[in-house]
Amino acid sequence: MKYLIRLVKNARPYWWLLVLAGISLLLITALNLASPYLVMRLTSILTDLKRANAMAEIRNISLFLIVIYVLRAVFTFLHNYLSHVAAWNLVADMRVRVYNHLQKLTMRYYHDKQTGQLMSRATNDTATFEVLIAHAVPDLITNILILAGVTVILVIIHPLLALLTIIPIPLLIYSGFLFTRKILPYFRNAQSALADLNAVLQDNISGMKEIQVFNQQEREKERVAVRAKRHITALLHALRLSAIFHPTVEMLTSLGTVIVVGFGGYLALNGYLQVSDIVGFILYLNLFYHPIGTLARVTEDLQQAVAGAERVYEILDTEPDIEDAPNAVSIGRARGQIIFDNVSFHYVDGTPVLSDISFIAEPGQMIALVGPTGVGKTTLISLIARFYDPVAGAIYLDGYNLKDLTLASLRDQISIVLQDVFLFHGTVAENIAYGSKKASPAEIEHAARIAMAHEFISRLPQGYQTIIGERGVKLSGGQKQRLAIARAVLRNSPILILDEATASVDVETEAEIQQAINSLAGGRTIFVIAHRLSTVKRADQILVLADGRIVERGTHEELLQAGGLYHELHKIQFQETE
Repeated sequence: MKYLIRLVKNARPYWWLLVLAGISLLLITALNLASPYLVMRLTSILTDLKRANAMAEIRNISLFLIVIYVLRAVFTFLHNYLSHVAAWNLVADMRVRVYNHLQKLTMRYYHDKQTGQLMSRATNDTATFEVLIAHAVPDLITNILILAGVTVILVIIHPLLALLTIIPIPLLIYSGFLFTRKILPYFRNAQSALADLNAVLQDNISGMKEIQVFNQQEREKERVAVRAKRHITALLHALRLSAIFHPTVEMLTSLGTVIVVGFGGYLALNGYLQVSDIVGFILYLNLFYHPIGTLARVTEDLQQAVAGAERVYEILDTEPDIEDAPNAVSIGRARGQIIFDNVSFHYVDGTPVLSDISFIAEPGQMIALVGPTGVGKTTLISLIARFYDPVAGAIYLDGYNLKDLTLASLRDQISIVLQDVFLFHGTVAENIAYGSKKASPAEIEHAARIAMAHEFISRLPQGYQTIIGERGVKLSGGQKQRLAIARAVLRNSPILILDEATASVDVETEAEIQQAINSLAGGRTIFVIAHRLSTVKRADQILVLADGRIVERGTHEELLQAGGLYHELHKIQFQETE
């Protein structure tokens, strides 16, 4: 129930819609209870042939029925529409909440998560809330009201007969409890299996080129088929229980009708009960047992909603590893001085990634990070942007400990160009201007010229308005890198991080990108990670990492003369190019 209560609280902005829908529901219930009474009146008139003004009474009953049916149609429309407006708005709000919370979670959270799994929670699981708000809860309220109202009316008509008709109720309650307990695990499994299916589909669609080039279509089809079958199997287990439960409910409720027909017929034949009362009793009895049957479906809907809510609130209840400190300050544009003071870091306890890292990057300097793969270079720059926090030591920006700055103001100081550039589906101009709140076409073009990108952009079919496709699929690796650099140039932040920006391009493109990087030097603090040492020759300070530690530092010439690891790396690359 705690998840359902939280959902109702989250629907607070739409309570007024739900109140109006609820009032409509009450009126519908009242109208439904009035109809059998009018039929009872009609039966009483028809069985009393000597009754005066019988035709006038029949006419009045007909008019009342017309009014009832018209009003019921109006209130049914209001209830259905208003409840759906509230429900789908709640779904939209919850989807935005889930997404916004995902934005707050740190990179550590995503280490063992699949994109498709998270997408399923944000879309499929939240969709179950519509069933809850627009169908399950209103049906639950309506059915309870009808049960209460009909019970009172049946007792008024004939207390003993009413008592006999509730004999099946304990059996219905027990079967409903048993059904609820059995079916929830299957709905949980079905929701989880659907998330697995979405995860595989998302991975495979993203990696379609690799699937096709390695001829793995049949293998991946089988993977999708297995997960699709797993989802259907879990769902069918739940539906099998439903298929057993619903007919059982109908059978048990029919026992009440048998009792009324048998015992009520006996009472009528012996003059203890009027024919009109028997007719009314049967009509109200249908109203009485129909909600019980509907409650079974409501129970099923509730279980689906609970299963979805559990998965949604699991995300919303996850606390971010990194948040603004209570006294965090926001700063304007920084000068760009970065100090690492004995910084250590690990992802897993007992497996250090960085150990006792200390250096100073002065404003306007270019700092290069080099070393073999897996020594912690990318982790080091991730610490600058506070994607993670050090486990020991501290990092300072212009004298401020990064933990004392708001995340927003810290990241306003930083632009990052990664080896695996991410571009959004949209135009070239939109992607360049992504990091800038207000950029004119002239400013976008100026940034592209600095990044050596204007020439190839001009040759595109629509120039800066060319749609580049998802992740920039229509562009080459070098073109995507230069767009990413243009995006960083336009952002004009005091700290620029280049992570293997030239690793996947040819020599000519590397020279163009290197020229773009050189044009940025001096105006901002630049961190460069590069395996190609030609990229870092003009760095003010080169930090050579090995086993998570800085083993050498100095300029290109100084490190060559030292004859250490940097000299060996340079020698290997030089021999490879010969």
